[in-house]
Amino acid sequence: MIIIPREEGEGVVIGDDVVVTVVEIRGDRVRLAIEYPDDTSVERGEDRSRIRTYRDVLLSSLSS
Repeated sequence: MIIIPREEGEGVVIGDDVVVTVVEIRGDRVRLAIEYPDDTSVERGEDRSRIRTYRDVLLSSLSS
């Protein structure tokens, strides 16, 4: 993991084609803009965790 301090309007480039820009900082909330190719999947971290949990429950019930 890398931590890069950014201010509004600043961003980072990941690889050749993903750009993450800080759009707004309001209190403890940060809004990000993410530019990425159409063929790239983007998910929220909490959604990914929920999907893994659902998949694990489903698979365990199928194998019973």
